Amino acid sequence: MFNEVKKSIQWGEETLTLETGKIARQADSTVIATLGETSVLAAVVFAKKEKPGMDFFPLTVNYQEKYYAAGKIPGGFFKREARPTEKETLTARLIDRPIRPLFVPGFKHETQVTLTVLSHDLVNDPDMVAMIAASAALTLSGAPFRGPIGACRVGFEDGDYILNPTVDDMHDIRNKPEQRLDLVVAGTKDAVMMVESEAYELSESEMLGAINFAHAQIQPVIDMIIDMAEDAAKEPFDFQAPDYSDLYAVVKKAGEKAVRAAFANTDKQERTAAISAARETIKEALTEEQLEDANLGSCMKKLEAEVVRGDIVKTGKRIDGRDLSTVRQIVSETGVLPRTHGSALFTRGETQGLVVTTLGTGDDEQMIDALNGTYRSPFLLHYNFPPYSVGECGRMMGPGRREIGHGKLAWRALQAVLPPATEFPYTIRVVSEITESNGSSSMASVCGGSLSMMDAGVPLRAPVAGVAMGLILEENGEYAVLTDILGDEDHLGDMDFKVAGTENGITSLQMDIKVAGITPEIMEKAMAQAKDGRLHILGEMSNALTEAGSFSEHAPRIETIQINPEKIREVIGSGGKVIREICEVSGAKVDINDDGVIKIASSNGEQIEKAREMIMSIAAEPEVGTVYTGTVVKVMDFGAFVNFFGKRDGLVHVSQMANERVNHPNDLVKEGQKVKVKLMGFDDRGKVRLSMKVVDQETGEEIAAEKKED
Repeated sequence: MFNEVKKSIQWGEETLTLETGKIARQADSTVIATLGETSVLAAVVFAKKEKPGMDFFPLTVNYQEKYYAAGKIPGGFFKREARPTEKETLTARLIDRPIRPLFVPGFKHETQVTLTVLSHDLVNDPDMVAMIAASAALTLSGAPFRGPIGACRVGFEDGDYILNPTVDDMHDIRNKPEQRLDLVVAGTKDAVMMVESEAYELSESEMLGAINFAHAQIQPVIDMIIDMAEDAAKEPFDFQAPDYSDLYAVVKKAGEKAVRAAFANTDKQERTAAISAARETIKEALTEEQLEDANLGSCMKKLEAEVVRGDIVKTGKRIDGRDLSTVRQIVSETGVLPRTHGSALFTRGETQGLVVTTLGTGDDEQMIDALNGTYRSPFLLHYNFPPYSVGECGRMMGPGRREIGHGKLAWRALQAVLPPATEFPYTIRVVSEITESNGSSSMASVCGGSLSMMDAGVPLRAPVAGVAMGLILEENGEYAVLTDILGDEDHLGDMDFKVAGTENGITSLQMDIKVAGITPEIMEKAMAQAKDGRLHILGEMSNALTEAGSFSEHAPRIETIQINPEKIREVIGSGGKVIREICEVSGAKVDINDDGVIKIASSNGEQIEKAREMIMSIAAEPEVGTVYTGTVVKVMDFGAFVNFFGKRDGLVHVSQMANERVNHPNDLVKEGQKVKVKLMGFDDRGKVRLSMKVVDQETGEEIAAEKKED
């Protein structure tokens, strides 16, 4: 009944297995990839006919994490998986980026890759397993896919590269000084296709070493997929890329001059209008049949690419008149909004980001429910890309895959320089509003985010800047690496290479390749050129701000205190009664963790002090030899009980009330009276011994100490 094929290899410390032929047989192909005890099902389906008028490749990648995979039931009221989480969206993008360029040019049949996490051992992250499963399924499907690809994750600890570090190793690596890198690499047998990383000021050579290490480690995976394809692959789909050379010749003859003149405009708006006019000029020269040809859009794009790419490689001069390595003009401003905690306006050419920082308390941390458990994130970065930023009308909806991906890239770049929570116990939310866009708004978010947090008083270890690099690679091997690319250069080029970091090293790197011919030499040149661009941008940013500013008066103040963990229950009280009373009486927010670290937050210093006093009166222990101000709570024949430390009472024996003889305690004190007492110690039964006679009741100074000085 089943025609099963199964392949396995030892990969690092785990066994990697690929299986096909048993599950979901009505799809064009399915593969279950298993690493350790983490399993992902990949199913590929592609339409056998192209939709009329399709001018792009309609590839959809869906990645789903099922809670049953980790033996969990989803939270919430509905108890089922709902819209994609951020992790699912980012993983879908991660898989889409290296496989999309590997489909045969001209293939525009609707294609869907669905990846479902079936089992998760909480050790091996399913994202890399999913990418391998997708690669294998596409290779077996018969679709015109020029793969396979392999993928892996790389860590960097004590100078050594680590293949596929565990989930725990990579979780919250900001607080693990020994872990300096979380790198994902995907590539073919001969080339690296995609890089995504979170790094901790790695040098360019260390990062290149990690990429080369990853490319070597994925070779056995690629070989296994090829071996499996020999036994289980379907016949290749009969697809011939459309030949539109005749139509292209007509388009080029009719519009090359107009297109070349359009791209001579250095202003984006003028250039866009001129390109639109050039397209109309071309259409006027075409017949009705040629206008209806589905390949007309491809011809237009090919002509534009040929003009732009050829001029850049031949002359070294770019669309806006710059040379290959010049960064556009930069203007940085901070404190641009009056009521926010921190704000910055970062403008680079025709790309601009208004970035705002808000400081909050522990209550504002984001709770994330993941397969590997529930945890809290104290640093949030949200990226918004409204349609007006490119001069267009459009629907205003929730964040899409692009917004989530760009925001995560900026998050990775900035979180590496955040201060430890013990030094800066705030929740930080950074929002980047892209108000203009013409190339690399994610890197503008990094620069603006760094300035905005510093304006808010966040003591970053170092400022961070980012730059986007591009590549033009011709068939004859000639190439040009571009610093700070424009939108058109990204659209028509062969590489999008984003590098962010400090003066000391790289904190984030993202690379997408559209061709399979990137050599180590080109990559090394791009890294070196990116470093020069990054250092230039950091210099320009320093004109606005060189160190953390002062706190806004509207931002909350947070004081951190440490108590004995055994006292946590007393501070919280039964059903939270005590902690609620502290918050209500003081007006401050109070957050307690399991280690006994308490954060007290308020914009009012008196409220913080009141809450601190109330907490310490419960959690602290009185110190022998210290003078306290107490309240007489009960008068007896033998002395008076005084409440002197929180809820703690102690006895002042009548012999300790005054130096002269006292007939009855009532002669000296009354209930409710404030008195100064010194803690003399504890008796054999642990009861408190207090004295009034050794303390001046007016000044609170010790009388015995004064006499000794005389």
